[in-house]
Amino acid sequence: MNYPIYPDKYKLKELYGAQEIVDYRKRIGRMPALTSPKGVLFCLERGLPWKLRWRVPVTRVGGMNGDLYALKKPKGKIGIMTGFGGGSPMTVELAEEFAAMGVKCMILMTWGGMLQPELKPGDIVVVDKAIRDEGTSYHYLPPAKYVEADLQLADQLIRAIKDRGGQYIRGTSWTTDAPFRETVDEIRQYQSEGVKTVEMESAGLFTVGQVRKIPTVSVVVGMDGLSDFRWQVPERLDKIIHSLELVYEASLDVLKSR
Repeated sequence: MNYPIYPDKYKLKELYGAQEIVDYRKRIGRMPALTSPKGVLFCLERGLPWKLRWRVPVTRVGGMNGDLYALKKPKGKIGIMTGFGGGSPMTVELAEEFAAMGVKCMILMTWGGMLQPELKPGDIVVVDKAIRDEGTSYHYLPPAKYVEADLQLADQLIRAIKDRGGQYIRGTSWTTDAPFRETVDEIRQYQSEGVKTVEMESAGLFTVGQVRKIPTVSVVVGMDGLSDFRWQVPERLDKIIHSLELVYEASLDVLKSR
C-alpha cells in the first residue's frame, strides 16, 4: 500500500464540516458567549490574557477545547483563544470553527526554537511563510513546501510591533508535528535556506486562511536555541516575557483596527 493512502485527499469532499459543529454547539447550549467575533488571537502563552487584564480588559466567555476570552472593548468583536494545547491539528480545528462563526482575521502568537545563530531568546519573528512539515495541511492543499501568510496582515502587524517600541525579524518558519524530532540534518538544511524558527502551528493556520479566504499571520517569540546543534535554554525569561506581552498587545491593536 502506498502512503499517504489518499495523496489527492485535498480534492475530496468532507463528510461534515465546522459549520455542523458550530450548529451542534448552538443546539445543545455549548456555544461561548462570544458568538460572532470579527477577529481572533490564538495565544499559546496560556496565562497571558488574565495576567494582562488590567492593561487589556478581558472577560472569559466560554471554552472551545480551551479558554476563550473576549476584549471588553470593542464589545463582542475580538476573541482570544488560549489553553488549547497547540499544534497544527488543534489550531486548524479551532480556526475552522471560528471561520464558520464568521471571523474575518486570525493572528497566532507562539514560541519556538531559533535556527539562526544571530537570533536570541525573546527575539520576535513575524512569519510570512511556513514550511509544511506537518500532516494537517495536506488534507486541504496540494503538496508543496510552503504555505504563505497574508502579507498585508504581516505588514500591519509589523507596524503595530514597531509602534509599541518592539524590534522584529521577518521570515520563514519550519512547522513540524513532532516536538522532539528536530534533527541535525534538517536544522543544517533549513539554516542554509535562511529559515528563522521551528514551531508547530503556523502552517496549519495559514492553510485555513488560504482555503477559507481569511487573512492569517503568525508571530514566533524565540524560546530555545538549536543553531549550534544542541538544545540551549535561557537562564532568565525576562526578555521572552516582555516580547510575549508586547506581541500580545500589538496583535490586539491590529485586530481592533480591522
